[in-house]
Amino acid sequence: MPYKIAIFALFAFLFVSCTGQEPRHPVKAHSGSFIKESANRNKKIYDEEKRIIQDIIKNDSLHTYHSSDQGFWYYYNQQDSSETRTPKFGDMVEFTYEIRDFNDDVILSKQENGVQKYKIDQTNQELISGIREGLKLMKAGEEVTFLFPSYKAYGYYGIERKLGTNIPVKSIVELHAIHSETDGEPDQE
Repeated sequence: MPYKIAIFALFAFLFVSCTGQEPRHPVKAHSGSFIKESANRNKKIYDEEKRIIQDIIKNDSLHTYHSSDQGFWYYYNQQDSSETRTPKFGDMVEFTYEIRDFNDDVILSKQENGVQKYKIDQTNQELISGIREGLKLMKAGEEVTFLFPSYKAYGYYGIERKLGTNIPVKSIVELHAIHSETDGEPDQE
């Protein structure tokens, strides 16, 4: 008789355990508040940086500033009004640039960066988005000073041992040449 009870218990156990798995439920549900808080924090950072940049522009009577559709400001140090061609998708450009803080302290010098080659919108290169977008506004032979909010520059990551997080920067870019894919000839200064 104990043998029959043990077999019955075993079958009952197997029958109950084979009813299917219950889905696991999360221990804690998130409402998306982290993303909302992050977005609000980033808006506050941008608004403060924009105010700083607008103060710089207001107090600088030597330069004529332009606002880009991409969220940064710039002025020409050297402008070529006779040249009409700006880089297009796929063009190879040669340029130099440096990065400064708003106190004009050099963070990355032109010598440190060297001459850069960049294929417009195609090269997976470690350039900040502000410079990638700024190059499209330039002509060969021009030098432009850009004022980038941190999200167009080095953002949250900064530059190790050189630039902290969420710091807006000034970049001076000189476009030396545009090499077109179609004609293969460089447009130089």
